[in-house]
Order: sequence, then C-alpha cells, then structure tokens
Amino acid sequence: MNIYQIGERQVTLVADMPYTVPEDGFLWIDATHDEVADNPELWRNAIEHATNTRIYDLHLQDAINQKHPSYFDSTQDYAMVVFRKLSFTSDLPPAENDLDEHERRKIPPALSKLITQPVTFLLMGRALVTVHAANSRTIEATRLRLLEYKYRPEGNTQHNRPPTSPAELALRLLNTMIDQYLDLRQPLTGQIDRWQRALLNPRRAFQDWTALLDARIELRKLDHLCEEQHDALQELRDYLVDNNQGINNRAQDLLLVRVHDVMEHITRVLNHARRLEASIESAVQIHFSAMAHRTSEIMRTLTVITALFMPLTVITGIFGMNFVDMPLLADHSGFWIAMGLMAAIVIGLLIFFRRRKYLDDRSSDNERARY
Repeated sequence: MNIYQIGERQVTLVADMPYTVPEDGFLWIDATHDEVADNPELWRNAIEHATNTRIYDLHLQDAINQKHPSYFDSTQDYAMVVFRKLSFTSDLPPAENDLDEHERRKIPPALSKLITQPVTFLLMGRALVTVHAANSRTIEATRLRLLEYKYRPEGNTQHNRPPTSPAELALRLLNTMIDQYLDLRQPLTGQIDRWQRALLNPRRAFQDWTALLDARIELRKLDHLCEEQHDALQELRDYLVDNNQGINNRAQDLLLVRVHDVMEHITRVLNHARRLEASIESAVQIHFSAMAHRTSEIMRTLTVITALFMPLTVITGIFGMNFVDMPLLADHSGFWIAMGLMAAIVIGLLIFFRRRKYLDDRSSDNERARY
C-alpha cells in the first residue's frame, strides 16, 4: 500500500499511514486487491484512522470483488466509483488470466486485449482511496508523474500542476484508463477490414465463422461495458454538482469539464464499438447476398443448357423408336439432315434467349463498370 501527500507545491510519498489528513493538500491512499483481501478489517481501520471515514461493509466487499461491473454509489461521507479498465496480459497473474478462454474461442489478438479488471475509487473529503489489481500501468505512470513534479513559480502551468482535489485526481486516472480503449480502435478496425475482404473474396471460401461470431460477442461486451461506464460517470457528475456547491465556481467548472471530457471519450469508444459491430453484420449480409447471386448465376446457366438440349433429346428419342419404316432411316443423307436440324434448333434458341436477355454479356458489363 502506498500513501501520497499531495499539496500545491509538492507530492510526498509517506512511509506510514498518517492519523490525520494534512491541512495542506489531501491524501492518496493506493492499495491492491490482494493487500485489501488479506485483512479487510485492518485495512478499513487504517483508512478510518487517517480520514475519519468508515467504509461500509458492502462497499468493502465491492472493492475486492474482481467481477464487479462499473457502477457508482454514494453515502453522506464518501462516494464510490468502480471502473473496469483494460488489463494487459502481462499485468495479470496466472490464476486470473483469461487468455485460456480467448485462445479456446479463437478470438483474434486485437480482440483478446479486451480483458478488464475493476478499479475502485473512494472519494472522501480530503482523501482519495484506490483499490486495483497489482502491476497497474496506469497507476504506476501516475505515481511517477506526481513524484517527479517540481514546483516552479515562474513556469508553473495548469498542465504540469498536481491535482488540487481527490475528485480531480480520480478524473485524471479515469481519463488515462479510457484512453487505453481509444488506442484499440486502429487494430480493431484493421481486423474487421481483413474479415470484410475475406468475406467478399469469391476465390476462397470464408472459414473463420467461429472467430467472427466470437468477435461480435466481444464487441457486444464492449458495448455493454461502455454503457455501464457512462452511467457511472453520469452519476458521478451529478454527485459533484450536488456536493460542490460550497467551492468556487472556477474549481467546480474545471471538475465538470474533466467529467464531460471523460464521458465524451467513453461515448467515442461506444460509438466505435457499435460501428464495428454494424460493419461485421453488413459484411455478413453482403457475403450471403453474393453467395445467393452466384448460386442464381449457376442455376441460370444450368437452365439454359437444359433448355438447349431438351429439343435435341426429343429428336434423338424419336429416331430411337423401334419402327420398321421411319423417315430418313434409309436415306444416306438422313444423319446429316438430323444433325443440321439439331444445330438449327440450338442456334435458334440461342438467338431467342439473347433477344429476351436471358443471357447477359458479362464482358460488356465489366467494361461498362470500369467506366
């Protein structure tokens, strides 16, 4: 567990849990799921001594629940946000790694990255408590950035300054977590484009139907995940509006701007997931339409061939009858007369089919399509 004292001019890593919140700044108490799960009561008592706020039993259970969805809840003393972030495969312990399921379902690499784990934020008056999985890259990057901060009165900018409140720090962390979803747009789009080309390839039958179905399932999960995240952030926004009436308008406006920015990023991810899902469905529909058109072309060709040979079959059937006296049987030129008649019938039928446009000139259609 790491404890940071964040002030206006510096960020300090505290060795032991303080018994009171410092007057200058606020505390950031960061712990992992394993640290909390080892002794939840001891961890809760330490938080209570430092912040004078006791965490409810149900919220304590939610904080260590690895399967908890994104949601928001509040009490008179604090607010709780559970947000599911992307967990890279190298960050997950072997017992909790979901790669076996993804490999068994043959999910493509781009979609196998959609493995999430919850991060819990407890927003108190002058303290932020976070509970997350071990080896979180987002949390580690934020720690390093805060500890490297150096106060420069002459060059201090809004971009480099440390957060001024627990809510602002939580929103910075949430924004970084959501940006990880935005980084997946390009590989996901590339995978969908490859499937679309494979579906519309007339020379090779598409075989990855199971992977395509699993991809659609994963995109639907991403859709539901974004909706839960958006609802949680919407409730957090309402909470900040209702509980920050006493602070100056500028600070409240900055918080609301950050909340709206985070919600806008979630909306972008949600819209992209829905577009990808619609692209998959459209590609599948075009694939089956192309297959139906190809089948129709084959059936038309077979029908034309059958129509051409049907009169010839009738003629050969007539001359195959076992009668003694038949026309042309004793004539030396009878065979050639019958063959000429058959050829004339075939040519006549071809002319008839062409005039009725039963036969299309594909070469001319292709030339017209080029222009």
